[in-house]
Amino acid sequence: MTSGFPGGYPDFFNAKRGGVNNVVGRSVSSMMNANNANRSSYMQQLNYRSPVIEPQCELNRKRSLLDFQQQQQFRQQASVYLRNVKPRYVMSDFHSNDYYGRIQNDPVSVNLETDRKMKNRLQELEKELLLDDEEEQNDGVSAVTDTELSETIQKLLNPVKDEKPETTSSSSSSCASSSSTISPRQLISNAGDAISDGKPEIVVELITRLNQISNARGTPEQRLGFYMACALRSRLRVNSTAEEQPSSATELYTKEHILSTQLLYDVSPCFKLAFMAANNVILQTLSGTGRPERNIHVVDFDIGHGIQYVYLIHAIAAARKVDYGTPITLKLTAFKDFSNKSVQRLKLVGDGLKSLSNKLNVSFDYNALDFNLSGISKQGLAVANDDVLAVNFAFKLNKLPDESVTTENLRDEVLRRVKRLSPAVVTVAEQELNTNTASFTARVNELFSYYTKLVDSFDSGVPMDNSKRVKIEEGLSRRIVNSVACEGRDRVERCEVFGKWRARMRMAGFESNPVSDTELLLSKLKFGTRGNPGFTVKEESGGICIGWLGRTLTVVSAWH
Repeated sequence: MTSGFPGGYPDFFNAKRGGVNNVVGRSVSSMMNANNANRSSYMQQLNYRSPVIEPQCELNRKRSLLDFQQQQQFRQQASVYLRNVKPRYVMSDFHSNDYYGRIQNDPVSVNLETDRKMKNRLQELEKELLLDDEEEQNDGVSAVTDTELSETIQKLLNPVKDEKPETTSSSSSSCASSSSTISPRQLISNAGDAISDGKPEIVVELITRLNQISNARGTPEQRLGFYMACALRSRLRVNSTAEEQPSSATELYTKEHILSTQLLYDVSPCFKLAFMAANNVILQTLSGTGRPERNIHVVDFDIGHGIQYVYLIHAIAAARKVDYGTPITLKLTAFKDFSNKSVQRLKLVGDGLKSLSNKLNVSFDYNALDFNLSGISKQGLAVANDDVLAVNFAFKLNKLPDESVTTENLRDEVLRRVKRLSPAVVTVAEQELNTNTASFTARVNELFSYYTKLVDSFDSGVPMDNSKRVKIEEGLSRRIVNSVACEGRDRVERCEVFGKWRARMRMAGFESNPVSDTELLLSKLKFGTRGNPGFTVKEESGGICIGWLGRTLTVVSAWH
């Protein structure tokens, strides 16, 4: 390869093929003559007069070792640079100003300051290159590899540019590695953020990745990942089946869903113990009144299938065996249209409870009323003077819309009207779950965390292929879809943590009743779970907290 210079200066681009090294065998005088002629021709092509070129006589003077070493260093740098620039630009019309203009337009250049420095550096190299050619035979230009040349020229042009491809590659590799190990929890959280930010394309991608690591038959976390993927897809209305479309309020009150809910209450120790704790509070209130009459009138705003009162009737029957005094009479008032409008179902529940009470020799009276706010009065509820009135909110208040949904704020209004009844006790049982006014991302994170623990607690006593468990998890899936995909009145369950319920109760005028049934509940828990240490019962801030593996799932409190 030649330098492209007509009449050429000694060829610096062919060191390996005899370019520079070939001059060694020539005489000093011929070298001087050739160099003088070549310098003249070269300078004419450049149209450039170096201000540092000295008269010819200066070429013959002796120089110090330091001068010689500096000269060698500059010549080697010039040789390295010129070897690389030849293939990039056409040199036949080489002109210093034109070449600097090309460098400024080169995409490798990062800014004008870099160009300015490079221009100065090239000028210095040219000066040193043209200064003294008589020493060329002792030049000793080393053979430099292509890799070294490329690295050197890159550092001259842009010192930081050469590291970017490796950084990008490393970053991509890191992303790929992290995506393969990312958890469903993180994907769900990221999807919540993307939905909040209005980025559906990102949500679709995250749902796809979530489906890849989720499994409806896998671990609790994998199963919840599958349910959450369905809910998020329903939220987007993208590729959602008819079953995944947002569950309206009415769909959570269907026969199938009510059945799955009652199975949950019957199977899960956390819910079952919550009902027992509320019943114990009611019975303790009755014995603490000091009245000779022992008539309990319980007003329940969501009786469901009546499972809590199955426990209560059994508890009353057990109490009679211990205390042979005045028998306890149980009156139960339920509302038709709060959980659903099926009068027939409420009648069946009442008939079943009546049959059980007759079998256990417990006096029982049952009444189902249409719900309306004006009917929440002693007269409307037919409360007798000798009745010990107890109002039970078991997993019901979370379904009442509050101020975040409507200005009517039915949640607080019901509490205020109940307070006017002056009940002996009000029991509140709720899931320890914050999904009411939390941000969307916080809501999906909370749903995933809570229901993962709840489903995990099933593994301790209910096989995965158990028919009851299958129906329970179908019901949980409906709840999750409704909580994630729906807003406004269509979002039915709006759970709050115990601290918020405590604040609401106090705002409505209630005071806390101490609850100290932990020992009794623990004994029942150990019996019902065969001593499984994963379940916990503790008293905290005036409530009984029931949970699994450190996570509180249900809380029961009492008020008056």
